[in-house]
Amino acid sequence: MASDENNPPVNQWKTLDRDLKRFGRLEAGSHSISRGLVAPGLALAFIVFVGLVTAVLMGGQTGQLVVIAAASIGAYMAINIGANDVANNMGPAVGSRAITLLAALVLAAVFESMGALLAGGDVVDTVAKGIIAPSALPDSSHFVWAMMSALLAAALWLNLATWLGAPVSTTHSIVGGVVGAGIVAAGFGAVNWDTMGMIAASWVISPIMGGVIAALFLALIKSKVIYTEDKIAAARRWVPILIGIMAGVFSAYLALKGLKHLFKISLLEALAIGLVIGVGCWLIAIPLIRRQSEGLENRKKSLKTLFSFPLIISAALLSFAHGANDVANAVGPLAAIVHTVEQGDVASQVGIPFWVMAVGALGISCGLLLFGPKLIRLVGDQITKLNPMRAYCVALSAAVTVILASWLGLPVSSTHIAVGGIFGVGFYREHYAEKRAREKGISKGKPVPPEERKRRLLVRRSHMVTVAAAWIITVPASAALSAVVYLVLDRLAS
Repeated sequence: MASDENNPPVNQWKTLDRDLKRFGRLEAGSHSISRGLVAPGLALAFIVFVGLVTAVLMGGQTGQLVVIAAASIGAYMAINIGANDVANNMGPAVGSRAITLLAALVLAAVFESMGALLAGGDVVDTVAKGIIAPSALPDSSHFVWAMMSALLAAALWLNLATWLGAPVSTTHSIVGGVVGAGIVAAGFGAVNWDTMGMIAASWVISPIMGGVIAALFLALIKSKVIYTEDKIAAARRWVPILIGIMAGVFSAYLALKGLKHLFKISLLEALAIGLVIGVGCWLIAIPLIRRQSEGLENRKKSLKTLFSFPLIISAALLSFAHGANDVANAVGPLAAIVHTVEQGDVASQVGIPFWVMAVGALGISCGLLLFGPKLIRLVGDQITKLNPMRAYCVALSAAVTVILASWLGLPVSSTHIAVGGIFGVGFYREHYAEKRAREKGISKGKPVPPEERKRRLLVRRSHMVTVAAAWIITVPASAALSAVVYLVLDRLAS
């Protein structure tokens, strides 16, 4: 009997163990859910903070509630820009392993904010670049509802696109929002359809230009550097040239964006500035690349080291340029609402108050840090495999394409250009791999069978279909959302 008391049955604690496991699974599930709510909670806190600060700044002025609501929506819009649009700048650098995801998030947040606050547009067209004339709307209150509807609809669409994993254009989202609200408020005749036709054309022009230019740069690197007998010697000659091109193009672009606030500058003058800086950077890069390449083995892997740092610099400059250009477009409707409420009239162009630009800059940084990793991984990893050389071609293509588009007067999207560049690099790799396989097969008398050619595809077609579909429906989707929001707001106000 004593032995039975000292040795309890083996299954005595079976029920307790089962209950503890249930509690453990419940606790783990609760932790998982709570982690998923942290980012939305912080985003909501930022939106509330912006609303409170706006209330203090307005100080009981007429229309205070309208401006507070618009500022909160503007903060929500900026968060979604950071979550979706900025991935195009940092995705290639992260996907090529030139920089870690955390470092990319911090770098992009800093340079996006700097671009918005230092070189962002101090004057913006209030109705998305002349799509709808303010005079076409019945009065200033309808104009305010139209702008607020456009802002909220664009933010909702960007939020949905991010959730679906599709990089879309911020500017096109705003354009669609303005069109939808404008049609409901003033009819189809109020829309400048010629401008809309140009924007629709950019859906095709932007990615094709970006893809072709990126593919050409990759073809140049492959022929002049990668597939040469002495790769290090070729890199010492060509990498400084590519760095000079990058520096020159970015300098010309930023001169157009930044110096125009101080004095009028033409495209030709900006290109001259870019040429001088580009040549200077080329000369500086020659000894630096020579020193960096000392002791490297004559193989392809060594070349990645020489391209990594220039790639990080180009990604930072792309973020600065994006902050300078796209933030103004995003907060333009908010600036228009603030001006209309304070002045009581509708202007074709308005100045952007510093606090409005700060909402855009800080909101983008917030959205990027909280929600950016998803799209950065998709753009950098899941369309095609990138290394520093391919990613550098994408970044260089984006800068060159924007300058060419400015020269040609084409309304292009930086999102479409960057993603198009990634597809261009991927398709060129497919073409080059198949060409080499065909030549090898012919030399051996063994043609490449169709199933083997299909296996060699280096671009994921499913992502191409998703992205293309999202681009096509961005304007109609945001327009439909904006129309519904406008009808609701107009009904509530009446």
